[in-house]
Amino acid sequence: MAKKVLIIATSPRKNGNSNRLAQEFEKGALSNGNEAEIVYLYDKKIAFCKGCMVCSGLHKCAINDDANTIIEKMKNADVIAWATPVYYYNMSGQMKTMIDRSNALYYTENKFKDIYLLACAAENHPSAIDGTITGLKGWIACHSGVELKGVIRGLGVYEVGAIENMPVLKEAYEMGKNI
Repeated sequence: MAKKVLIIATSPRKNGNSNRLAQEFEKGALSNGNEAEIVYLYDKKIAFCKGCMVCSGLHKCAINDDANTIIEKMKNADVIAWATPVYYYNMSGQMKTMIDRSNALYYTENKFKDIYLLACAAENHPSAIDGTITGLKGWIACHSGVELKGVIRGLGVYEVGAIENMPVLKEAYEMGKNI
């Protein structure tokens, strides 16, 4: 059965390496008959969460910016893939801000059950992604029945385009294909 796949690309660089992972994941998902969409955060206006908790009653964020549109897409997706560069052994600030702003999802019925992480780091050691995984698992733990189904580790990439022709792009494609 076809799934609705939302890929949230959080790199501040338009042509960032993690965005390439997102694109390959999307191609894989589409190749197997799924509906897939990438939302790029680099051109979105997303303010920091203010901790006001208005979302607990409204079931949406009180801040009127691009986050509410993305939150609605998240709510209706079967699968969410987060694509992020790793900065100082953790997710990008853009990813963390979007996760914080998605607090309204805690109070609603959501379709998503499967979460994927597509991460790129300048470091070559696989543990460079561990802090990002830990942070994402904290968000996942707040949603009943939701699981981290897979992680792609794009390692040793820093400069834009460094990921081209690396096997990890095929891994992202295959993971998307097999969701």
